[in-house]
Formats: sequence, C-alpha cells, structure tokens
Amino acid sequence: MAPKGDNLVVSSIKLEKIFSMKGGKGESSYANNSQAQAIHARSMLHLLKETLDSVQLSSPEVPFVVVDLGCSSGSNTIYIIDVIIKHMTKRYEDLGGDPPEFSAFFSDLPSNDFNTLFQLIPPMANHGGSMEETLAADNHRSYFAAGVPGSFYRRLFPSRSIDLFHSAFSLHWLSQVPESVLDKRSAAYNKGRVFIHGANESTVTAYKKQFQTDLASFLRSRAKELKKGGSMFLVCLGRTSVDPTDQSGPGLLFGTHFQDAWDDLVQEGLITSEKRDSFNIPVYASSLQDFKEVAEADGSFIINKLEIFKGGSPLVVSQPDDAAEVGRALANSCRSVAGVLIDAHIGDHLGNELFSRVEKRGTGQAKELLEKLQFFHIVASLSLA
Repeated sequence: MAPKGDNLVVSSIKLEKIFSMKGGKGESSYANNSQAQAIHARSMLHLLKETLDSVQLSSPEVPFVVVDLGCSSGSNTIYIIDVIIKHMTKRYEDLGGDPPEFSAFFSDLPSNDFNTLFQLIPPMANHGGSMEETLAADNHRSYFAAGVPGSFYRRLFPSRSIDLFHSAFSLHWLSQVPESVLDKRSAAYNKGRVFIHGANESTVTAYKKQFQTDLASFLRSRAKELKKGGSMFLVCLGRTSVDPTDQSGPGLLFGTHFQDAWDDLVQEGLITSEKRDSFNIPVYASSLQDFKEVAEADGSFIINKLEIFKGGSPLVVSQPDDAAEVGRALANSCRSVAGVLIDAHIGDHLGNELFSRVEKRGTGQAKELLEKLQFFHIVASLSLA
C-alpha cells in the first residue's frame, strides 16, 4: 500500500489531474523557459525529416493528420507542427499533385494550460484561395487545429486515424511515482531523496519498471491509432551510462542543487524529513536498451532509428559570466517543469522558499553548472510492423 495523506503524486489518477508544465506567461512559466527545448528540437530537425520522408502518402482527398503528444503551452509545438506540414506539403507537390488538407491535434494532460497555447496559435489562412496562397500567407497557419486533453498512456484517437505522431521531451515523465518508492516498508523507499539519481538498486528497479510499463501502454495505444504507413517520431530524456542510478542531465538538475534545497528546508525546520521523503520527481532517463526491450516486446512497431542524441544544456543564459543569471535560470528551469507538483505538495509559500534556495545554490555553482549540465535524448523513429 502507498502512503495516504496530502501527497498528491502517489497515484496516477491524482498526478494526471494536477500535473502540467507551469502555465501562463510569467517568469517561471514553461512558455518562457523552454528555449533549451527549442534549440534541442531544431538540432534534431534532420532526424524528424527522415521520419517524415518515410510516411506513406495517401490520397489528397483524405486529410493528413498529425498529432503532437505532450504539447505543453509554449510556442515550440507550433513551430514543430509548422515544420511537419510544410515538409509534407512539399512531398506532395514534388510528386506533381495537390497536397491534402492538414489537421493538427495538440494533446496534453487536462491540467495543461491550453488557453496560453491557443492564444499563440496563429489564425487560419482561409480566404477561399489555394493551399499555395495559404502557405504563403505570413503568420497564418495552413492546418485545422484542435486540442485533445488526456494521458498519452491511454487511447486518445479513433483507430487508424493518425498519419504521424510526434512527441518531444515528454515520455520520460512517468504516469506516477512508483508506489514502492514512497512506501516506508519497501526496500525501494527513496529515503532522503526526491529523485532517482544516486538511489539504491531497488528504487532504480521500481523506476525502470514504471517507465517500461508506461512506455508499453503508450505503444499499445498508438499501434491502434496509427494509420497503416504512418510513423512516429519520439524524443525523451536518455542516458549514456549503463548504470540507471546515473541519470546524467536530469540528475544534475534534480539530484544535486534541487535535492540540497529540499534538505535546506528540512534543516531549517520549514518542513519535516517525512514531507520531503514523500515527494519524488516522476522522471526516468532511459537507456537505449530499456527503450528497445519494450518496443521489441510489444512487436507492433519496426524501429527505423533508435539513438542517443547529445542535446546540450537545459540552461539558456545571455550572460554566462553572470552567476546570478545562471542561478535564476536554474530555478526557473526547475520550476517551469516541476513547480506545479511542488506547489501541490508543500504549497506556494514553501515552493517559493524552495526555489529561492535552488537559485542561491545555482548562483554559487554557476561555472560548474554551465560546464557539466548536459542533456542526452533518446530519438526513436517507429513505423507499424
């Protein structure tokens, strides 16, 4: 049994209802702290386009349907959808035919800030003109857009209805913290830690099992929804180490300064050690082998590409020599992705206290952070077997 009480990240249902990247357009919002993801996504465009070239073209009479899973609330998802549709349009035109109409679904958990996202989506360019005129129109979109709330670990779309699934920087988020990790009676109890980095073998095994269970659910659902001839392009946090306790990039983000900030709150008497120990970040950076085992066991997909990609730092700063800016960037980066969970667990006031300590520690270690903080991504291109 998992512990009860006000810990809101124990069960998958509770997590699904509250979890999101930080919404709005404030300083610590995801919209204003996802520049690193934008840089990483742009550096992988050649890999995305390889996947796009493998998608089977159907009749232009039938709409081409693309989905971004884990779209969040910033402009990155809009940029990627635009790249995809322009590329696919050119493929149709290169064959001498008219492109079809395009439909794009932006999907994330119901708690996602869809309002901010919808405000960023440009208006539809449709004045009765041709698709070429539509594409030429500045700051307009050439696709029909819709939001789809729901967990991608379950079915979201009708059978055989999607040509392309795209998901970036989302699949490392688990559907829940493994229950044994929060159970004091379990060998996997992650005492003294808020993340998997440096944890014991039992804790790591519980995280890995949760990741593989979730990924299997994801693949089962997509296998039903993808059209024959369709493809998937997936990017999630990965690791180069065989040792799963070494969570590389996210380990330095959540396993050191962030961990130390929680310990500060305990030592200062602002929270109890039990309160800290009942919080864990539901993230797992997978190895290629972890990922491959699940995909092969599922058997629905052919793996066209599976590789580790060096993404770079999650911190984007204009003045690398300004330690205070680096500290602020660290705090805002952590808060934009985990702030909602932390505020749900300890409240806004203590959340502010926590992140002020993250900022202080980041400022003190600015040089090391910029030198060592490095994210690796698993890049997978899959098509139906």
